Amino acid sequence: MHPIVIIGSGMAGYTVAREFRKLNAEQELVMICADDAANYAKPTLSNALAGNKAPAQIALGDAAKMASQLNMRIETHTWVKAIDAEAHVLELEKEGVSSQQPYSKLVLAVGANPVRLAIAGDGSDDIHVVNNLSDYTAFRQQLEQRQDKRVVILGAGLIGCEFANDLQQTGHQVTVIDLAPQPLGRLLPDYVASAFKQNLEETGIHFVLGTTVEKVSKIKNDDYLVTITSGQSLIADVVLSAIGLQPNIALAKTAGIETSRGVLTNAQLETSQADIYAVGDCAEVNGILLPYVMPIMQQARALAKTLNGETTQVHYPAMPVAVKTPAAPLTVLPAPLGVDVNWHTEEFDDGMIARAYDQTDTLRGFVLLGATAAKQRLSLTKLVPDLLPVSE
Repeated sequence: MHPIVIIGSGMAGYTVAREFRKLNAEQELVMICADDAANYAKPTLSNALAGNKAPAQIALGDAAKMASQLNMRIETHTWVKAIDAEAHVLELEKEGVSSQQPYSKLVLAVGANPVRLAIAGDGSDDIHVVNNLSDYTAFRQQLEQRQDKRVVILGAGLIGCEFANDLQQTGHQVTVIDLAPQPLGRLLPDYVASAFKQNLEETGIHFVLGTTVEKVSKIKNDDYLVTITSGQSLIADVVLSAIGLQPNIALAKTAGIETSRGVLTNAQLETSQADIYAVGDCAEVNGILLPYVMPIMQQARALAKTLNGETTQVHYPAMPVAVKTPAAPLTVLPAPLGVDVNWHTEEFDDGMIARAYDQTDTLRGFVLLGATAAKQRLSLTKLVPDLLPVSE
């Protein structure tokens, strides 16, 4: 019997391995990853400064520790060059040496890649993206070398706002630039986004919205001149891009696996190729793409059972997302794509609740801004129908 092979050592890959080991201690497991396979929670990167955590303190275990803990062989710094889905074999490359790895079942936990804007200027190559721990380590190193602590963030989405809050709380001067008219424009109705923005501005975060960055140039003292299409410019010590993520579908495509925005799977997380599954940020499950922690946990539990011979559908209950912006406490449960909703708002001294109702007056999503509203999280979540119910 060939091993079950997991490609990717992020939260999705490790959670599948951990859940599978709860059910099966013996079946051979192999993890293949292009990096050092350190086990850490990626969401902790965007609030590590305020938590006083150095990059070296973020990893929970290295590859050797995880291999021992999970009784699993971990191949680090190894690239999967191709998947032969028919023969159930992977073509690998490590340090220039090619090899093959057969599998009985294959799990794609390959995550997502940062979206990069085409930006002119001789400083554009120095723009940081933080998609993993080594990216974050490089970002922190540059931050610590600079005196003035002026940080420009490209992107006012979830990650951009979390980093802005974390940096501002730790003595940095933060400017956030986005083409959208409001932060978190895709998740929040306008009036909630406006209140959220105001809360962050009160901490000193500066937003430049409705425009984008044209050019990043190196100037004296290792500073950067950030030129905006609206004509103004800013001086920065560090520039961070947090435009968003795109599911990593390249490897799946070469294997003839059907893809759309992500790697397409059914409710059992099966792809269009036999014995190949997808989980985490790369997986588009029944048309739903949810790059958050709770969906990964739900996927991993279901897939572990399936890999152990008990075919199981993933179940998505309503799963609110807590945004790590303590200056403006925010919890969001987005309404499903394609559902028309009307917003009803209740205001408090420290924030508001916005409820999204569909045409049948069913609660389909909500936004909680502020500490008072946050107390309603559990009671409201219970009222929202499952996003992906378990069929009989």
